[in-house]
Amino acid sequence: MIDKLEMFLALARESHFGRAADSLGITQPSLSAGIKQLEAQLGVQLVWRGSRFGGLTPEGQRVLQWARQIVGDTRTMREEMRAVRHGLSGNLRLAAIPTALTVAADLTARFVRKNPGVRITVLSATSIGILKMLEDLEVDAGISYLDNEPLGRVVSVPLYRESYSFVCAAGSAFAKRAQVGWAEIAAEPLCLLTQDMQNRRIINSHFLEAGVDVIPAVESNSTVVLMSHVETGEWATILPRRVAVFLAASKKVRIIPLEQNAPPHTIGLIAPWREPHTPVLTALLAEAKGLADLVEGQV
Repeated sequence: MIDKLEMFLALARESHFGRAADSLGITQPSLSAGIKQLEAQLGVQLVWRGSRFGGLTPEGQRVLQWARQIVGDTRTMREEMRAVRHGLSGNLRLAAIPTALTVAADLTARFVRKNPGVRITVLSATSIGILKMLEDLEVDAGISYLDNEPLGRVVSVPLYRESYSFVCAAGSAFAKRAQVGWAEIAAEPLCLLTQDMQNRRIINSHFLEAGVDVIPAVESNSTVVLMSHVETGEWATILPRRVAVFLAASKKVRIIPLEQNAPPHTIGLIAPWREPHTPVLTALLAEAKGLADLVEGQV
């Protein structure tokens, strides 16, 4: 039944028979047959069918919760048995918000040094996307904000607190300042992350607290794009200090601390609330705790 539950999870995730089949590397008829067999085994209809996928039935929604738990537990069991035989190995899938990708590299580097048999996949995603990927078992863990928006049922390890900087061209009127305020940069031609990014929502809240509303000249979901625009000399941006320092290397830009008008937000590692975790994930959580002591205070 596990393979049928895997098919059902893929269909629920993709909401499309063709895409779900492609994600599993099987044909669409094979997927449809597997879902029908699962329905026959459980004695309920799981999917509304018409000319295309019509969503999950109420019974399908309930089975989806069970499928996530059963498949997750089965994967954990397999990983544990593999670790007993071969030590830590396999593929660890990690998703991180764009502004935390440098810390993701710090974490995976430390982890792989101790566990060379584990391959790492790192994806960039929004905070909401990371939670969905964890729920759908698409990733094993994520690096995201811990204290700004609801996380649901997860286990978390704080890594560092985020501070913001104004990043401008070397010729900017602000270039020689030791610090700038949120209100005074509101009229600057800004390029910011898109509204679906939690970082952008936090930046918006800082501007509102300063009594100003900002409409950026350029938006992107990539911090690299933001820094590239700043480098032209036409725009400025706002970034967490860690990623700003990384992206500004060898570029003719200035990084200026912004006045802190609210408590800093905490970034950390999150993973599904499940006991036991896979041996690989248990090792990653332990490594995150060790990294936190080194990262804290560097921003």
